[in-house]
Amino acid sequence: MKTRIGLIKRIQLNFARKVIIYKLAFKNLTRQKKRNAILAIAIAFGFFVVTAIDGLTAGIVDNLENQIAQLVGGTVLIQGIEKIPPTEEGKKSQLISIIRDGAYIKNLVEESGINYKSVSFYSTNTGRVIFEGNKSVVQLYGRDLSDKDLTDSFQFVSGGIENLKPYSVLISDKTAESLGLEVGDQFIFSTSTVYGQNAVTDLTVAGIFKSNSLINTLQAYTDLAELNTLIGLPEDGYTIFSIYLNNKEEQVKVANLIENKLREDGQNVSSRLQAMMTNPTNIGRGITKQFEGEDNQWEGTKWGVEALYDQIGGIKTVVNVVHVVATVILLVILFIVMVGISNTYRMILYERIREIGTMRALGMEGKTTGKIFTTEAVVLCILGAVLGLLISVVAMTIVHFIPVSNEALRLFLDNGHFTFKLSAVSIIVQYILLIALTSWAVWGSARKAAKMNPAEALRTFK
Repeated sequence: MKTRIGLIKRIQLNFARKVIIYKLAFKNLTRQKKRNAILAIAIAFGFFVVTAIDGLTAGIVDNLENQIAQLVGGTVLIQGIEKIPPTEEGKKSQLISIIRDGAYIKNLVEESGINYKSVSFYSTNTGRVIFEGNKSVVQLYGRDLSDKDLTDSFQFVSGGIENLKPYSVLISDKTAESLGLEVGDQFIFSTSTVYGQNAVTDLTVAGIFKSNSLINTLQAYTDLAELNTLIGLPEDGYTIFSIYLNNKEEQVKVANLIENKLREDGQNVSSRLQAMMTNPTNIGRGITKQFEGEDNQWEGTKWGVEALYDQIGGIKTVVNVVHVVATVILLVILFIVMVGISNTYRMILYERIREIGTMRALGMEGKTTGKIFTTEAVVLCILGAVLGLLISVVAMTIVHFIPVSNEALRLFLDNGHFTFKLSAVSIIVQYILLIALTSWAVWGSARKAAKMNPAEALRTFK
């Protein structure tokens, strides 16, 4: 019982001591307001710069990933690859991307319990649009144009779904503008079949949609069966099955899951593990190598499963590099500020010698006296960092609402605007770093204050 009472009293005493330390620290911050304000502003500026760099970089990368995901239709892609023997001696085998049994893949994905936003299947082909002597290259997608989720995503500036008829197409406003096309105009689309033969057809513009990104500008859409007929695929086949995950961070996990499911079903499938070993910096290229070359021979379909990050793994490297650069900038700024804090608190120690002597004479422990200095500096730095964070949030919000019309930047924008993405982990790490450096900067002054002899301090004249 006595032990418990003693423990409670010690806890109460420690709490009371901490309250006194914080009260004195806050009171001291109100003394020399100009000096403390300058230090806080310097810290706020450092946090503003680093937070803005971090937020802008993460936002740009996120926009780029979203646009690439939009281009390929998802964050996890499944392809069926067939190898066609050469028709002539001395020529190489030809690879074609085709999924003949779409229901099989769809059922496999649904039975895997994957948390996805949407799934889609499509054929795609790059070709040349020719109209009245003008030419432009587009990526033509064969899609199910009765899919309401797809059609609702278009913002038509002219025409629309109601104008669809056999061999019609939906194109972007930028493509239409560059070629002088309007709704109802007919143009020539020149391309190649999956077997390498030339193919030409006439397409009619049914609708012109607003392009909100550089990638979106290059896209055009037509009926899946009609594109398949043009490029030599079965009417009910397609080239890619894509999964758009709710959480894109799970894409590697999902890709591995689907690959294992295919392997368990006895299907011939590429190996992501092998790709990681042979091409650790570009897994997508490692998977592609498993289909190329005369050493890789198979009959029927060989499946390939890729995550978006397999093709754009370099983006993650860029993000990591930028975070390192931002941290270095923060360290440089903080080092300069810490030098100022260290010198300031040496001056404060000299100014408060007799005050420290009085507190020590009244019974304050040396350790507590030192903690007052450290707490005061840490509180000042935290207030400055909070101010910098608030300023950066306000600045980022303002910049976000400013429209950007620069074509060269469209790939990194979201509907013509910069976006910012803050990382809670990054901010917390920066705060911990700030507190550690601040404590280190005032450690010498706090140590001297803790060791100061009360009698000598009271005899000191400034």
